[in-house]
This record gives sequence, structure tokens and C-alpha cells, in this order.
Amino acid sequence: MYTSTRDNSVRVTAAQAIANGISKDGGLFVPTEIPTLTLDEIKELSALDYQGRAVKVLGKYLSDFTHEELVDCVSGAYGGGKFSSEKIAPVVKVDGSAYIQELWHGPTCAFKDMALQILPHLLTRAAKKTVGDKQIVILVATSGDTGKAALEGFKDVPNTKILVFYPSDGVSVMQKLQMVTQEGENVGVCAIKGNFDDAQSGVKAIFTDPDVAKLLDDNGMQFSSANSINWGRLAPQIVYYVSAYCDLVEQGAIKLGDKINVAVPTGNFGNILAAYYAKQMGLPVDKLICASNANNVLTDFLGNGVYDRNRSFYTTISPSMDILISSNLERLLYILSGGDDKKTAGYMAELSKNGKYTVDADILAKIKADFCAGCCDDEQTKTTIGEVYKEKNYLCDTHTAVAVKVYNEYRAATGDETATVIASTASPFKFTASVLSAVDASLVKGEEYEMAKALADATGVECPVQLCGLEDRAVRFSTVIEKSEMQAAVYNMLGI
Repeated sequence: MYTSTRDNSVRVTAAQAIANGISKDGGLFVPTEIPTLTLDEIKELSALDYQGRAVKVLGKYLSDFTHEELVDCVSGAYGGGKFSSEKIAPVVKVDGSAYIQELWHGPTCAFKDMALQILPHLLTRAAKKTVGDKQIVILVATSGDTGKAALEGFKDVPNTKILVFYPSDGVSVMQKLQMVTQEGENVGVCAIKGNFDDAQSGVKAIFTDPDVAKLLDDNGMQFSSANSINWGRLAPQIVYYVSAYCDLVEQGAIKLGDKINVAVPTGNFGNILAAYYAKQMGLPVDKLICASNANNVLTDFLGNGVYDRNRSFYTTISPSMDILISSNLERLLYILSGGDDKKTAGYMAELSKNGKYTVDADILAKIKADFCAGCCDDEQTKTTIGEVYKEKNYLCDTHTAVAVKVYNEYRAATGDETATVIASTASPFKFTASVLSAVDASLVKGEEYEMAKALADATGVECPVQLCGLEDRAVRFSTVIEKSEMQAAVYNMLGI
């Protein structure tokens, strides 16, 4: 069963949590207890492929889905040649104790595919169990990758519509092209004048407005979310950390029971929170290394317990992390407070009112026991991309490079040589100009596709066809609105 971070008297099934997306009180759904994963089970999982591992891990959290339903959902998401790697999320050794898990082999070349290829399967089944014949309206705020991955996952899914809002100047050229050329009869895309936090706050406000909910209900519709506030997004992310550990055991890189570290580039805190859930289940994880770009609100918070979004917002070359309100942190606060809904709701109220809150000493001590944090700016990110390519012959994108840089600093400061999985979140070709300038700045010229070809020629790394093939696609969505116009845009796109 699941409860709300702001009202722990709430009890809903996994299907209800997924179908609703967010609790009526504005809180996020969390499992009332975290299931366990034993070493014997990890040993058994190590002998399975990614799909087999996903069915077993998801089955622990989604207990009102039958085994057959989960098999169908998993095979629909990860089968059929949708991923360019048979391993789905392969683990590659870079050097010494550092291993990169490539989470971007899906149809949109970003880690969001790992969850957003399976979410439509989970959501349509959850809706049948909970809301009958209502049309599900997926509302999404994106800093770049979630939008395209959600659009691709939900395009032409029966009885659903999906509407995506993105910051007009806050995504890469390739990310924007992916969204505005999206195919599908049930999709809508709209840019807003503002940043990701504005888009995310607008979506949450629309979600929790009872008048909006009534209008949708009158029209046979119900909101759900494809952002990581939806438990159906977070649960599949737990799987790939378990899978990474299994791969390291299978490769002989570690022995069963050995601890690993995990380094994650994160903005909304969902990706690293999934690793935290895996650790709480029993996966042998020591440190969770949280990597931020110049928008380093999480670095400060994990170090001193003060969350303060009252600071400059930077538009960086790692735009998917350009976030100052990390929604999924609310789930961590709820867990660390011992399920204290009033305390969690209080922190969120302070954040909403003052843009700031400070956790108590007990919660901060628990944070420091599990998490380390660091950040780096754009120049350091580019330097890291260049160094990793020249020294290790590995080409990484602007987000993965942030995690590599922060991990290298952590290792140098602590001497910790524990095997570490670094989450690689996107293909370098999603951020062509920045990656190319890091490899050879003299090649940065011309249009996006010319630079993609130059990057491929310079490195010998092939540009994914789903990115290079965008050049000939027609632009379908060009609307740009003020953030205050988001609700009206939703009504317009839904025709209500």
C-alpha cells in the first residue's frame, strides 16, 4: 500500500498511486514499507536478463499487478528492439574502480526512457483497475529529456492524451527538435517563457486545483503525471541500480555482498532517490554521490541541511539539471523523518512561502550517513568531457561529465576505491555543440546536424539514428506562452 508524504492516513494501492500521480493533498505517494532484497535474491537476479530482473523488482512494489501483467509491461517496454543494447542498461568499465552505466540506449537517447517506456503500460493497466473508462491526461513539465521520452512513450496510446511544457530557452537544440517534431495524434507541446521550476510549479498548481479536476471529471477525463513525482516513474528506476550491481557480480568486478558506491547527476532528485530506495531494500550500496551543475541547491542542502532556492538560476550546458526545486526530495524527507507527514508538509510549506527550509539535526545526520555531494560549472564540465575522451577514449555527455567530475573529486578527497557506478544519463549527441567544443573547439560551426556529423567523424562514435534523423521532420508545435497562461493552454489543448 501507498501513503502520502503530507498525510500518512492516506492508503491507496500501487495502481491508484500510479493512476492519480499525486495525492489530493499535494503530497507524493510513497510505499508504506520498503520491500527487502536479500543476497540470495540478488544472486538469482544476476543470472537473469534485464527484463527478468525488472519483473522481480517491480513485483515487490506493485503487488496489485499480476505476474503476467508485469511480464507484459516489461516486455512491451524493453523488448521488440526498442533499445540499441541487448543489455538495455549496460555497465562499462572506464578506469580503476569507475564503471559507467549507460542508461540512454532507448528510443529518445536519454535515461528517462528506462521508466517512460514502461510507464504507459503500467498506467493503462492501473487506470483500468481504478478509474474505468476515463481518459487519462498526462501533464508534464520538462527540463529537456522527460518531455521527449514521455511523448514517445505515450504517443497514440489509447484513451490517453499527453501535454508537455518546456522552458523556451532552457533546453538544447536537439532536445527542442525532438519535442516540436513529435508524431502522434494525442500529443501536445508548448513552450513557456520561464525556467523549468516555473513549468513544474505551474503543472503542480493545475494538478491540485479542485476546479480544474471537476472540469476534467465533467468531460470524462482525469489527470496523471509522467514526471518523477509519479511512483510509476520512480519504481522502474530502482531496477537499473539493482541490475548494475548484478552485472558487476556477473562480470567478476565485485563479489556478492561487496558494497558499491553510486554517483548520479541529478536535478529533480528522482534518479538518485531510486538508488537510495535500492539501498534501503538491501542492495549493498555505501555512498550515494549526488552531482549538481552550477544550480547547486542540492550540494548545499546535503552538506548543511539548509534548502534555499533563493539564489541565481543558471542556464547551463547540462540543462536537464537546471532545477532549483527538487520535487523528489520530499520523499526522502518523509522517510528520514520516520514518516512524519506534518514535519514533511511543514518543510514544503516553508519552501512554498519563503523559498527555504532547514531540516533538524537528526535528519541531517541521516543524510550525511548516506550521501555525499558536489557540483561543477560549465567549464569544468567541458574539461572533464575532453579529459575522459582523450585519456579513456570514452565520450560522455554534459550531464554524465558532471557526475564523473564530482566522483573524481570525491575519490581524490577520500581515497575511497570502492567500485562505483556512475549513471550516464544521455547520448552525447543530444548536446552536440557543447560536447564538440570540449573535444575540439575548432569544429564548432554550422548547423546542429553539421556539428553532429563533425562529432561523429572526430570521435568515431556513431550518431544515433533517432537524433540525426530529425533533420527532415516537420515542426508541429511552435506555441510559446507566459507561465500564467498554462491552465488556459491545457484547456485549449484538451478542447474543453
